[in-house]
Amino acid sequence: MEGSQTRNAQSRQPFLSVVMPVFREAAHLPATLAAVRSSLNECNLPYELMLVDDGSPDDTWRIIAAEAKAFQAVRALRLSRNFGKESALSAGLEHARGDAVIVMDADGQHPASLVPNMVRVWRTSGADIVEAVKSKRGRESLSSKLGAPLFYLILNKLSGFHFKGASDFKLMNRKAVNAWLEMRERNMFFRGMTAWMGFTTVQIPFEVVPRSAGQSTWSALKRLKLALIGITTFSSFPLHLVTFAGALFLGLSVLLGLETLYLKLAGRAVSGFTTVILLELIIGSFLMISLGIIGEYLARIYEEVKRRPRYLVTESIEPKE
Repeated sequence: MEGSQTRNAQSRQPFLSVVMPVFREAAHLPATLAAVRSSLNECNLPYELMLVDDGSPDDTWRIIAAEAKAFQAVRALRLSRNFGKESALSAGLEHARGDAVIVMDADGQHPASLVPNMVRVWRTSGADIVEAVKSKRGRESLSSKLGAPLFYLILNKLSGFHFKGASDFKLMNRKAVNAWLEMRERNMFFRGMTAWMGFTTVQIPFEVVPRSAGQSTWSALKRLKLALIGITTFSSFPLHLVTFAGALFLGLSVLLGLETLYLKLAGRAVSGFTTVILLELIIGSFLMISLGIIGEYLARIYEEVKRRPRYLVTESIEPKE
């Protein structure tokens, strides 16, 4: 069934939305969208493709506009600049109209062939969220292979949620989407926010496939920034760690002070230049790290209290009725 059919024509059937943040994907976007449409047609349900151009500097918007002319099911937003994937994803979710919303990347690494199974599981299981989890991460750089497991290990321990193999490739019913939209923070971590909601979730494994063209725009710096947001928005433990460490150093200082006083009174005091220097270096380093941890949380607060919008839309495409 062609996706351009309206919801009114199939009023008794669920309406699907596919939200895809797009950034510098002009080279392979038509092929990716063709694969997604083919998979959606297998579901025999009316649907829409909600594309969000996150300020791409290449021909991505021109490609999206051409797709919208050729396929009525395509809707699109063009953000005024690159606000980041999480903000673009938020824009797509806010504008999606489906009874169920599928979130997936536009680089082809989220296999479109999995969509019919996700829809089937959603309709038969009654789950609020169908989550695709990575059974194999595919080809990655050395920093990603080492950094990703470490990040999720830390986040799992600090947040109390399980993120191993987690991805942004999910199907969410309307209840889950509306609940997600109620969370208005500016520092977003999509997969963490969906886990925090606690809705009934069914997991489906998938293997990450290689990109069909181009290179990932996720630099090590961007990954580190997302990791810091994920940790600071889902756990206050690092702040408590500063307090615990301060109490530990206080206890050690008291013991060292008592020892020093005893040696002084006993007439056995000796010069400890090396010990003093080492203690100053250790304590000084700890203080700088502590200030950095506190600074990260202050930065999150600073960004939240400004109350700026998550994104700005400069252009949109809506299908003609």
